[in-house]
Amino acid sequence: MSGASPSSVRIRSAYEHLAAVLGDDAVLGPGSDLSAYEDPYASAGAADFRCSGAVLPRSVEEVQAVLAVANQHGIPLWTVSTGRNLGYGGAAPRVNGAIVLDMQRMNRILEVDEEHGYALVEPGVRFVDLYGYLREHRLKLWMSAPSLGWGSVLGNALERGIGYTPYGDHAAQICGLEVVLATGDVVRTGMGALPGANTWQMYKGGYGPSLDGLFLQSNFGIVTKMGLWLMPQPAGLMSCVARFQRESDLEAAIDVLASLRRREIIQSNAQIGNVVREVAHRHPRSRWYDGPDAMPDEVIEKMRRDLGIGWWWMLRFGLYGDEELLDARFRIVQRAFSSIPGAEITGDKHLASGPDGLHACEVEGPSRRLAGVPGFFALSALKFRGDDCGHLDFSPIVAPSGREAMRVYELVKARAREHGIDYLAGFTASERHLTHVFPILYEKHDAEQTSHAAALLDTLIRELGEQGIGEYRAHLAFMDLIGDQYSFNKHALRRLNETLKDALDPNGILSPGKQGIWPAASRRQRAGTR
Repeated sequence: MSGASPSSVRIRSAYEHLAAVLGDDAVLGPGSDLSAYEDPYASAGAADFRCSGAVLPRSVEEVQAVLAVANQHGIPLWTVSTGRNLGYGGAAPRVNGAIVLDMQRMNRILEVDEEHGYALVEPGVRFVDLYGYLREHRLKLWMSAPSLGWGSVLGNALERGIGYTPYGDHAAQICGLEVVLATGDVVRTGMGALPGANTWQMYKGGYGPSLDGLFLQSNFGIVTKMGLWLMPQPAGLMSCVARFQRESDLEAAIDVLASLRRREIIQSNAQIGNVVREVAHRHPRSRWYDGPDAMPDEVIEKMRRDLGIGWWWMLRFGLYGDEELLDARFRIVQRAFSSIPGAEITGDKHLASGPDGLHACEVEGPSRRLAGVPGFFALSALKFRGDDCGHLDFSPIVAPSGREAMRVYELVKARAREHGIDYLAGFTASERHLTHVFPILYEKHDAEQTSHAAALLDTLIRELGEQGIGEYRAHLAFMDLIGDQYSFNKHALRRLNETLKDALDPNGILSPGKQGIWPAASRRQRAGTR
């Protein structure tokens, strides 16, 4: 389903109004270079996601002014923090002709409290910005960063993004939001509703219902400030790697890993990937195979021989604390994984050079992401399929069971091969669940590959949805389909979201269609086409 595109007359009038209110430098109208607001990995159907332009406010007051114009002219807005939501559509909007509300100019780090371990940031603050601030001021705090450090701290947390330190569940670290509603009203959640409170970033609850969650992956308001808990600088870090020799070892490895995570022996999000995923970050596929189909098993075996790789799965995780704790945790981990024949576990210890703890900048090499240092290593995988490589991400949540992980792995592998797609398999183990992120790579200029990539994602969403496995995050083109899978009691959750949408955004201007939540007018339009 797609919402109705606004008319050219309304669009032109809206941009003239916006320029008059905010100034020409804050408005990119029709005819401007809008390439930054397109999906850089455009797949089938991407032509449906074209903005008419963008507006870049500098303050809450300017956000309110944009909302007033959008409401007056009936033009939908599509809010992005920095627009780096790669693999899920980038900064492109769901509705053709929408105005992208680009928040990157609101990029202040408003407060960092070292004693109580929190930051208060605006939407345009990137992971590299926050890390630079902590390093510049030599603060005894670590942040957490996802695979790419150029994105928004706030935007990633609101999309339930993940990192690799003990604070890697970014949404769980949110404490207090400032939100501008579609009406222009400004709300502060939790203790922020109490004037003069100094506990806004310390206590999530506040008084009455907890509302922060309403603004995660939603189109109910525009978040302009976010409190985020930061990790106290530890005395030490041990960067650990475990290697497993056989493809079938995934089942036993996940069972051991899940137990260690639940018991908090392993404190960080732990990521396990297959050999294809690991090699994809370092070598082009064409070195071994240039066929249009997925790499056959015999080619993968040759790749392993050529590179001297004796394992099939590689697991990375971190241990944190004083040296005695690191050593004790590592011994427990070694004993646990020794139940898997041939498993190899190594650890690289980093200890504080002074009494104030281990500074993240002192950690070198691959261990840096376990210290919350933002990087760009994940981009290297986009060379695997060619220089013009794009990707769609398939991101289901899987129960932390070895048997279930193996079943999902085998199903996804089979479907990927049917569509000629190489399976870069990876599972990230949180305390209570697995996130299986599969980057579906394809050459953008190849129409057949692009079609196969979209068809594969469609197939996986439907087939796993029928088995009670849903995605936690969605590309623009698949938001409705993923929402369709959450169908308990005739889509009671969707109806509740629609009720909230209509109440909070009566004109339906805020990010219509995000996560499959459409305003009333779009729903009526859909009903009329049946």
